[in-house]
Amino acid sequence: MDPRIRLARPDDASALEAIENEADRLLTDLLQPDAWPPAPAGSTRLAEPGFVLVVELPPGEVAGFAHVLEAGGVCHLEQLSVGPAHARRGLGRRLLDAAKDHARQRGHKRMTLRTYADVPWNAPFYETAGFAAEEPTTPFHRSLIDEEARLSLDRLGRRLQMAAPL
Repeated sequence: MDPRIRLARPDDASALEAIENEADRLLTDLLQPDAWPPAPAGSTRLAEPGFVLVVELPPGEVAGFAHVLEAGGVCHLEQLSVGPAHARRGLGRRLLDAAKDHARQRGHKRMTLRTYADVPWNAPFYETAGFAAEEPTTPFHRSLIDEEARLSLDRLGRRLQMAAPL
């Protein structure tokens, strides 16, 4: 049975948080920050405007998720995480493609994201999915830069905004 992508449900909340924390360990092992904030509660992600898709493996294990924010006319991929035990199987690509399709069905013409420019599974991965670097111009995107600075993410490597047409 193939992996299934579906909208997240409230009972997926704890899996979302656990997956992000597990996936973040790969990033923190690479970047070696002094501190790293824990993932937000899955219920918080589910309550934000937009949508969360999960990839579910038989017999019902949530292996990854894509969280897309919809705010001020912007469609923004806030988080894409796959649990390390399920990495390198194409699940992240499938989630990303499904998120782009779902956003298109909701009337969006483009999707943005912010990521590390030089982490191989960040900007280089998104480039292969049709995303290209762009300058942040909206108040929403500038607020993300402020939040990244508050969390000191910008001290760990070059941050980049990217966008893809839908």
